[in-house]
Amino acid sequence: MLSRIAESLFWIGRYVERAESTARILDVHVHRVLEDPWLDAGSAGRELLAVMGQPATFHQQVDSRTVTETLAYDPARPFSITGALSAARENARSARVVVSSDVWECLNATWNDLPHTEELARRLGPHVFFRYVRERTAMLAGLVDATLARDDGWRFLVLGRSLERVDMTSRLLSSSISDDPHSQSWISLLRSCGAHEAYLRTYRRAVDAARVAEFLLLDRLFPRSVYWSLALAEDILAELDGGRGRPRSTVDDAARRTVGRTRTELEFHSVAELVENMPDLLASLQSTCSSVSAEVTARYFAREAPRSWAMEVPA
Repeated sequence: MLSRIAESLFWIGRYVERAESTARILDVHVHRVLEDPWLDAGSAGRELLAVMGQPATFHQQVDSRTVTETLAYDPARPFSITGALSAARENARSARVVVSSDVWECLNATWNDLPHTEELARRLGPHVFFRYVRERTAMLAGLVDATLARDDGWRFLVLGRSLERVDMTSRLLSSSISDDPHSQSWISLLRSCGAHEAYLRTYRRAVDAARVAEFLLLDRLFPRSVYWSLALAEDILAELDGGRGRPRSTVDDAARRTVGRTRTELEFHSVAELVENMPDLLASLQSTCSSVSAEVTARYFAREAPRSWAMEVPA
């Protein structure tokens, strides 16, 4: 597979997951502002923008509308929902030779309908936009799994999705880390991940912050947990490396070493350690995703500068 095509598929996975997870994070934020009369909307908005890597300036007025405009509707920002879906569509267009027609048509139709959905959301509330993005990205994920062969193209796309899911799940937790352990916002967080019912079936008790963190970080069976995503990324990197299984000496792939080390360190945390070290742990997970992305790019996508003819110099 051409490195250009592989890179496009990798970023399709990342951008689509980024759009979906940003919609989930914003949905949690809007519900928190509406449901908690004691919450300072300005401070919560600044905290969320900082978590998403876009801190507000000191004099900037921040409210729910500002946060939504910045993280949802702005097409010029690649971290916004609209910007991420636009970038995913452009990458899909350059990888049409390997992307199925169903995947392309779903992504293209989603992109074309964004302006109309945004207009509806401005009149009826942002939840309309967030629900649309979540439904369309879920449909796209289903089409990827149903219509793409399990070859290297599928592996690069799912690898990008898995890394972005680790990053965005950690950001989602970061957006609620300062809340009261028994706050209603933790239930909103679980619902935004589609995890509320799975959580209740697993623990059979009331929602509290420590168990939510354990479930979203360490659960071995829930596909949006950080552990699940890291384990899947590790398996895919092994397959891309030739399916070598257990090497005799050491793993030669830097990205696979980084993912495996992070998964192993996370796996044996106790609940008490998770709660105590939560801010540092979440920051470390985001740093790991950046490192692995750079290592994958250096190994599989980096291209030499094109060669040019040189004229012979006469003696």
